Amino acid sequence: MQAEIIALRHQLTVLQRTQKQKRLIINRGDRFLWVWLSRLWSGWRDSLMIVKPETVIGWHRQGFRWYWTWKIRHGRAGRPRVPKETRDLIRTMSRDNPLWGAPRIHGELMKLGIKISEARNTSGIVGTSSLKNRVAVTSAV
Repeated sequence: MQAEIIALRHQLTVLQRTQKQKRLIINRGDRFLWVWLSRLWSGWRDSLMIVKPETVIGWHRQGFRWYWTWKIRHGRAGRPRVPKETRDLIRTMSRDNPLWGAPRIHGELMKLGIKISEARNTSGIVGTSSLKNRVAVTSAV
């Protein structure tokens, strides 16, 4: 009952605020209130008169989009960096064992308890330097 009173009073406030204009002025606080009411009260659709219920659901979805956009921009995006010690170890293993490819180095790292994906190992760290070493070894034989 209280939620319905809040909803009706809010609609009256919005209508009084926009008396002289044809289009309603609905700000973020209004949208937040209706999204909150929709989560709190199951009969919110019956007392909603100023906008369609689908509009409130759209506001709720937009809120999720805004949240994830904010979270991506303010956090570290992408994969976490591989520690420098691990990168140096991979380079050393690749240099000392030129016939080892990424799967073998990955297996050795797993035996040591270092968790890193084989794709990370292949693309960024082993990459071209091990290919140069292999060419040098095969041409020397």
